[in-house]
Amino acid sequence: MSRGSSKWASIGLPVGVALVGLLGWDLAVRQSGSDLFPKPMEAARAIVELVEKGLLWKYVVASLFRVTMGFGLAVLVGVPTGLILGWFRPAFQAFNPMIQAFRPISPIAWIPVAILWFGVTDLAPIFLIFLASVFPITTSSMAAVQNMQTVYLRAAQNFGLGRFQLFRQVVFPAALPQVITGLRIALGVAWLVVVAAEMIAVNSGLGYLIIDARNAGKRYDLVVAGMLLIGVIGLILDIMIRRMERFDEVRWGYANR
Repeated sequence: MSRGSSKWASIGLPVGVALVGLLGWDLAVRQSGSDLFPKPMEAARAIVELVEKGLLWKYVVASLFRVTMGFGLAVLVGVPTGLILGWFRPAFQAFNPMIQAFRPISPIAWIPVAILWFGVTDLAPIFLIFLASVFPITTSSMAAVQNMQTVYLRAAQNFGLGRFQLFRQVVFPAALPQVITGLRIALGVAWLVVVAAEMIAVNSGLGYLIIDARNAGKRYDLVVAGMLLIGVIGLILDIMIRRMERFDEVRWGYANR
């Protein structure tokens, strides 16, 4: 397949699938005769209504701010922690059981605790996003170091590199592709959690928009509009973090097909 054809397919195929999905959505609502569930055009008009009222940008910025803060803190804590635990076996043996014990606890279960500690403020969802992100990031970073091919270490040791130089010049670059994959997964989880947290712990953001629209007159057109916005922004965030895979320091770790 030529480069031009590949580029067309990467754009045309998703757009075609989206259009078919919208058509199927519209036909399904018409066939059901439902007066509650909106058609695609009604959801689009709801988004226009949010723009006209000046609420769209406010809600989107509020959600993105919380995700940026919580996810950013998780990266700052999780990546170095995971790399260190993966590299130093005594540290791994000491802390891994505790990490694996906390990791399965749903971030949603922490909502009452978050509200108790931080009240109905931005700190509550930021704390929940941090918890949701830090464990996937930490475990993926640990696995990236532990699963590294030993040929890299042997080659570096033949050049007489010390332990710190080995970690900085070999271990970290070798682990980086898998670390990026862990960040991508954790960002998706963070975006899920912020929506759930905003339904309970704050009074702004896209999650709050959905729950408020349902309670205030059962505006399901606004509910679906909020869902669409969440999906589109989640797609954009995923595309942005995948851009990191194009860096030379990372690209070598991904297969080209």
